[in-house]
Amino acid sequence: MSQLTTGLGIDIGGSGIKGAPVDLSTGEFLKERKKVLTPEHSTPAAVARIVGEIAAHFPEAAGAPVGVTFPGVVQQGVVRTAANLDKAWIGTDARELFTRATGQPVRVLNDADAAAVAETRYGAAAGVTGVVLLTTLGTGIGSALVVNGRLVPNTEFGHLEIDGHDAETRASSAVKDAEGLSYHEWATQRLQRYYRVVEDLLWPDLIVVGGGVSRKADRFLPLLDIRTPVVAAELRNTAGIVGAALAAAATETV
Repeated sequence: MSQLTTGLGIDIGGSGIKGAPVDLSTGEFLKERKKVLTPEHSTPAAVARIVGEIAAHFPEAAGAPVGVTFPGVVQQGVVRTAANLDKAWIGTDARELFTRATGQPVRVLNDADAAAVAETRYGAAAGVTGVVLLTTLGTGIGSALVVNGRLVPNTEFGHLEIDGHDAETRASSAVKDAEGLSYHEWATQRLQRYYRVVEDLLWPDLIVVGGGVSRKADRFLPLLDIRTPVVAAELRNTAGIVGAALAAAATETV
């Protein structure tokens, strides 16, 4: 039986939709990624057209497994939440929609889950046993949980109620910027409280912090006083594409 060597990953975000073919043995892009701005009216039909356009842009990946991330809860290919895209997504069978748009079977998964899949295979969580929590700090707080290398999908730990607030409305990097918090204030007053609650619930062996702000992890992670080892994600903004391709390949019979 042959082993899959290439997958196509497409990462849907609130501001951009990007994709690239991925070398599954290394996690590296085989071609420069293609990015298209997310349409202002981000309906299922509008986004599906772009997903189809990106897939068609890489003819060398024709026949490769296709994975697509979505910024919301996805159960068996069906979208259940859509905080940053058109509400028409809720209840949409994204797997069927993207399969029609690309002309080939598609695996659809939550964007933070995809990042965790990539970090577990190639990045900061590679080789780690036990419980790994990945959080993405951005407009909100995304979360993903991996137990002994296996993903537990669709966790929503960014929406825990902490001190009477939805956690991400106090501790996301967008809130840091909106309120003009310094890295010290954000880390010691907001993030530390969030991570202490989460670690008391989950007792993770490792916390991996992703999102765009992770590029500046040295400015805030050392300030956290928590018992769990915490590290920056390594794949950064390639993780969604890479994890989507990996997850799609994992569903293939080889």
